Amino acid sequence: MQLKRRSVLSGMAAAAACPICLASGVSAEEAHGGHEKHWTYEGDTGPEHWGELKPDYKSCSIGTQQSPINLAKPVHASLSQLVLNWKPFPLTVSHNGHTIVVNIPPGNTTTEGDGEVFNLIQFHIHHPSEHLVDGKTFALEAHFVHFNEKKDAALVIGVFMSEGASNESWASVFANMPKEKGDTKTTLTLDATKLLPTNHDRYRYEGSLTTPACGEIVHWNVLKVPMTATADQIKAVGALFSNNARPVLPLNRRFLLDG
Repeated sequence: MQLKRRSVLSGMAAAAACPICLASGVSAEEAHGGHEKHWTYEGDTGPEHWGELKPDYKSCSIGTQQSPINLAKPVHASLSQLVLNWKPFPLTVSHNGHTIVVNIPPGNTTTEGDGEVFNLIQFHIHHPSEHLVDGKTFALEAHFVHFNEKKDAALVIGVFMSEGASNESWASVFANMPKEKGDTKTTLTLDATKLLPTNHDRYRYEGSLTTPACGEIVHWNVLKVPMTATADQIKAVGALFSNNARPVLPLNRRFLLDG
């Protein structure tokens, strides 16, 4: 499916300049030491007002292909396979003030559709889930963020998490979450493929980043089968971020596919 691009929407140039910043909830200006009106998830700097905080954030207000959405009444389709070329890497867990994020070293890619290759740059966690399924909210949602600089396009794999048994790989992430803004580094080697279910059946649609500048550059692939985390692990994330989930937006004239 081709990405529909609208010149009136911001996000692509900024994403090309600092894709990991936008995807992880930190603006390029913040990343380079600048100052701007800080966005949050509540009050007069919350999602309803993001588009007013900065000209580059206008897409958050006027965009017509915004994310997240309620995943309901999809059209069944034969979706191409997601080919993951992910290698184990040393785990580095960061608290950036908006979310818990794990940055990924170069050399990890995902291929989709007609052979487009996207570089995996990081994954982060939302509490509760940003996407809904038929109106249902999940305890957590992880986003595996990829970027293709040549096409100014992103691919995000979304993974829901429900309360249940502990997953060894996810447990290593939860155990190393910083309680304050800052970094925690370990020598542990993480195999990120084990953070995803083995079944990659998914919902597929065209959307946006879910944090400012809300650029409409994302091929969304939200996996249907959730992973599990213990009640204590979910509680630990909630203690850091009581709510870092953007509310759902209208689907409008987009196609929601599943397969």
